[in-house]
Amino acid sequence: MSGREFFTARTLAEVRAGFRPAHRTPAERVPLAEALHRVPVAGITAPADLPGFARSTVDGFAVRAMDTYGASDALPSYLDLLGAVRMGAEPDVAVRAGGCVAMPTGGVLPPGADAVVMVEYTAETMPGTIEVTRPVAPGGGLVRADEDVARGGVLAPGGRPLRAPDLGFLAAAGVTEVAVHRRPRVAIVSTGDEVVPPGTARLGPGQVRDATASALAGLVADAGGEPVIAGIVPDEPGALKDRLTALLPESDLVVVSAGSSVGTRDETAGAVAAVGDVWCHGIAIKPGKPTLLAECAGIPLIGLPGNPLSALVVFGQVGVPLLWRLAGCESPPPQPSTRARLSRDLASAAGRLDVVQVGVRDGLAEPIFGPSALLSVLTRADGYVIVPEPATGLDAGTEVEVVLYR
Repeated sequence: MSGREFFTARTLAEVRAGFRPAHRTPAERVPLAEALHRVPVAGITAPADLPGFARSTVDGFAVRAMDTYGASDALPSYLDLLGAVRMGAEPDVAVRAGGCVAMPTGGVLPPGADAVVMVEYTAETMPGTIEVTRPVAPGGGLVRADEDVARGGVLAPGGRPLRAPDLGFLAAAGVTEVAVHRRPRVAIVSTGDEVVPPGTARLGPGQVRDATASALAGLVADAGGEPVIAGIVPDEPGALKDRLTALLPESDLVVVSAGSSVGTRDETAGAVAAVGDVWCHGIAIKPGKPTLLAECAGIPLIGLPGNPLSALVVFGQVGVPLLWRLAGCESPPPQPSTRARLSRDLASAAGRLDVVQVGVRDGLAEPIFGPSALLSVLTRADGYVIVPEPATGLDAGTEVEVVLYR
């Protein structure tokens, strides 16, 4: 790999559309209580109709709808009260012409009825006689036996992370275990003689604690992966190649931080090329341009820039969507966002996508600038703004979408 590759950097759109490794994590079965945000291997279907019986959605009276036609305050319909339905029990009474049955919300619709009139539109004028002052159409005030889902219908689609309502839907259908993709195992490798473990009490001249690996592990876990911090590799010939060779068979994604900038001591590109195929070395994004993407023995690999800010920004833009795809989800869940107006002008270069950190206050997005070696730029930000490739900047007052950090 040579520095010339930086003059033909891929755009972020090209990366997302073109770098699509076929690897997917295998299936495993998990109990429903552990399935939140997991991705089903295939659509989960209903074993039976749901709710399984016609039920009332209001408190009122089960009726034949035709017996209420024309009812009004001035000319009510009068129906004989034939009995009542108890919650959780099969009705022991049927509705006949000119009659009605008292219904609780959620009660089983009795035979002969095709609607439920709300109690607010009724009155008991005398014992055993119900006055109805509003007509109800067939199907009113109830749900059919298969209205939530018919037997064989899809309860939750494959390829989409399960949300809290999905878990409730599955529980209602009696599904207590689901087949989902295993969480992707992500090996995080740090490189450099100057990088030392976070627990190092006293730093020597030029040494820095490995902050990037811990932050990347958080991003991986937040996206549903299982981070594995695989230690620090020194700048020695062959050391990174040996570490990658050992990690690839037990990983779904390998991330190498602090070793993708072009320089005389950069071993990443050569080590990766020795164990796999480099797809690109350079993305037209700021920060994060010196990013390497490769596929090694079918396993994707991301080589991140050495500066922590650059590494985390580019992993959010490239690594997180890739992580979801490895887990069987082709369209990653959208991040929360808000609209705000820029508090100042933003300069940019055409042909490069800029990711700008911002704080949001009272509807204004205030850009936060600082060297890419400073993590404090990210910790002070509420989210980020994208300046797209064609733009040469954005003017103060421009309404922008701010993607928020959770």
